[in-house]
Amino acid sequence: MSDQPGTEAASDVAALSFDEALLELQRTVAELEQGGLPLERSIGLYERGVALHERCAALLGEAELRVQRLLERSSGALEAAEAHAADAADGE
Repeated sequence: MSDQPGTEAASDVAALSFDEALLELQRTVAELEQGGLPLERSIGLYERGVALHERCAALLGEAELRVQRLLERSSGALEAAEAHAADAADGE
């Protein structure tokens, strides 16, 4: 993590795996909980934390959708299908 998390592009968060994003989110929360940070640093960390949380939520949503599609196969055979969280919203 850089000294200025608020200036990092959101695209680097989008490239993180679930495990990477979760680990960075945990570190970010721990740093914020320690307190004593300058306001700008706290705001930057908070913004980064929100982006990391959204990344984790999106990846979990995609995983859940993949599992649902596996269970819904009418033939009874398990088959992985690529799915995206946006697909789930279309089907509801």
